[in-house]
Amino acid sequence: MSETPKSHGRKAIRPSLKPRELMTDRPSLARAWTAQVITLFPEAFPGVLGQSLTGKALQEGKWQLDTVGLRDFGEGKHRNVDDTPAGGGAGMVLRADVMGRALDHARRRIPPAAPILYLSPRGRRFDQSVARDLAQTPGVTLICGRFEGLDQRVLDHYGIAEISLGDFVLTGGEIAAQAMLDATIRLLPGVLGNAASTEDESFSHGLLEHPQYTRPAQWQGLDIPDVLLSGHHGEIDKWRRAQSEALTRARRPDLWEAYQRSRDADGAE
Repeated sequence: MSETPKSHGRKAIRPSLKPRELMTDRPSLARAWTAQVITLFPEAFPGVLGQSLTGKALQEGKWQLDTVGLRDFGEGKHRNVDDTPAGGGAGMVLRADVMGRALDHARRRIPPAAPILYLSPRGRRFDQSVARDLAQTPGVTLICGRFEGLDQRVLDHYGIAEISLGDFVLTGGEIAAQAMLDATIRLLPGVLGNAASTEDESFSHGLLEHPQYTRPAQWQGLDIPDVLLSGHHGEIDKWRRAQSEALTRARRPDLWEAYQRSRDADGAE
């Protein structure tokens, strides 16, 4: 069996047609948050995670990426990873024995406290609270689904939770994995550089973020609201809160209802 890529970090980022250039073999970083991805397409990583702030943080060793190519654990000469559904039906299903071998191999390379998540449209919806929780762990193992899904016995045997990016279906879990990792990695210490920026953004207080403005003061006949130029921070905070509440009430009634319940509970205490 060929050796799968090791954990990666602390390597200079250069423009390249080879997206996995960040990921040459190297020892794991003992205290770095580990993003482990089991996928049929390891060459898709780091993808956008190798750019901008997440790419800089990968270079600096604030997190590390460990891809596990599922095909390396496949059956037979052709490394088959799937088979027809038991009971009949369209499509193919990822085999339990193949995924089990990949998981056993992968979990030796990540702290036991790191959860295992299977990217699936039937899972719990990923949101900011999930990202915050994951950022408090030593890392995560993400299983990228393909075809009609994964043999249920794997989920049952390993106690794997299912997680969904939203109420739609993708051809595989790789895009969803990168989105979830981006949302989590940016919450790790030192990644954004300014911790306050994560405190005022959308969802941090159960509300959508207020509108933002910057120079020039007038553009296309539209002015920055006077209150933002007043220098009165108390009034600015009130305006921003009112804007956040109005936007949330209009655009996300589900969030607004949860926010109201939370405020009622706080008042009851």
